[in-house]
Order: sequence, then structure tokens, then C-alpha cells
Amino acid sequence: MAETTIHPSAVIEDGAVIGDGCEIGPFCHVGPQVQLGANSRLRSHVALWGNTVIGENAQIWPFASLGHAPQHLKYRGEDTRLVIGRDCLIREHVTMNPGTVQGRSETTIGDNCAFFTGAHVAHDCIVGRNVTVINNVMLAGHCTIGDYATIAGGSGIHQFTRIGHHAYVGGLAAVEGDVIPFGMVLGNRAYLSSLNVIGMKRAGFDREAIRNVRRAYRMLFSFDLTFKENMDEVQSEFPNDPLVQDLLGFIRSGGDRALCFPRHPQLS
Repeated sequence: MAETTIHPSAVIEDGAVIGDGCEIGPFCHVGPQVQLGANSRLRSHVALWGNTVIGENAQIWPFASLGHAPQHLKYRGEDTRLVIGRDCLIREHVTMNPGTVQGRSETTIGDNCAFFTGAHVAHDCIVGRNVTVINNVMLAGHCTIGDYATIAGGSGIHQFTRIGHHAYVGGLAAVEGDVIPFGMVLGNRAYLSSLNVIGMKRAGFDREAIRNVRRAYRMLFSFDLTFKENMDEVQSEFPNDPLVQDLLGFIRSGGDRALCFPRHPQLS
């Protein structure tokens, strides 16, 4: 087993569970309920608190604050959780809050995510696997972010918003509505500008799969019929296409927010 090293200036409260092979740098503070997975590294000045579980191989940089009380005016000290998956990168000044009893009592971060400087994850969010969150992004409470989504710098995501898997949110966007899987949104207020075709190619989707999703996208957001009629047309055209059916399922499942729509009929 690899040896854990703890700098003399670090404070590890009684009860904290530190995995094998961890490195805890100068002036870090780890609270009594924290569980830190094996081979994780806290660079320096990292603050971990509350009922916080962090998976193996986490890389956490200075002044990150994880697990402190949620920014919710009804919070009264209830024992809620923050759960972070394995292989996550958390850069300087990132903040993540646990859940609330008004929500799901847990904030959840999937495996292999990257959070860059100054990003904030509020209470009760669900962030999937392989998500990239760039500098100064703000995720409000109760957001759901799908696998492989990318949220570019300075963007703000309204509470209860859903971002579909493989979606891309452009820099400085203010997102008030749900973003379909594979969608790309831009602007303040954000509108659906196109599909994240580059992201789909990077993820390994083949030409036919991308072509079908693009065709379904054009059909869905055609202005010739109602949106319900467009959905019926897409269902009839692609009854056995798993990606298109996944997109339709996201729309049908609904949420607390309306969908982001294109601003005009010129579709990509």
C-alpha cells in the first residue's frame, strides 16, 4: 500500500477517513465526516467539510472549498451530503455545496469530471460522468448535467435546469431552459444554436449516427408544423435509432424549465 503523507500544518479532524496513498499539502483542513479516496492529492489550503465523500485519485488545488453549508436560506444544519466520484480534477477556488432537505439531500458529481478555477456547484445538483466545467461557471441549485457535457467559461445555469448529455454551453451564456442532448446553446439569454457535432465526433459517434441526429434536429425545430407534430414526425422517421429516441425521451420526460429553442429557422 502506498504511504499517505500529511503536511505538519494540515489539520485532519478526528473521524476523517483518509485513503491509502493520499498527499495532503500545507494548510489543508479536513473535517470529521470527510471520506477521501485513495491516491488523492490536496495541493494546499484545501477545505473539506461536512458529510463529504470523494472518490479515488482526486486532484484538488488550492483554496477549493467542498462540502460547507449550502447557500440556502432554509438550511438549518441538517446532515446532507456531497458525493464526488473518482478521478476528478478540481482546480483553484472551486466551491461545491451539499444537498438540502428541501431537495434530494445530496449533491452528486460523477467520475472523471473537471472543474476549473472559480466554478460553483450549488446544492442538490446532479453532475454526470466526464463533464467539463470551465472557469467561473455557476450551477444553481437542483441542476442536472448529463454525461460528457461541456459548460464554457463564465456561464450561468438557472436552478432546476437540465443540460443533456454531450451538450455544449457556450462561454458567458445565461441558460434558463433545458438543453437537449447533443445541443449547443449560446448567448444571454441562451438559445439553441446548433448541434455539438464536434463533441459527437470526439466522443466517437460514427457518420451515420451524427447524420441521423442532425436530420432529426432539423425536423424537430422546423417551423412548418407544431412542435408536437414535429416530434411525431421524428418518431415515425427514426423509430429504432437509439440516439434520436434518447433525444425524444429527454424532451418527453420534461422538467421544471422550458426547452431552449433556436432563435430563427436557419438550423445547423
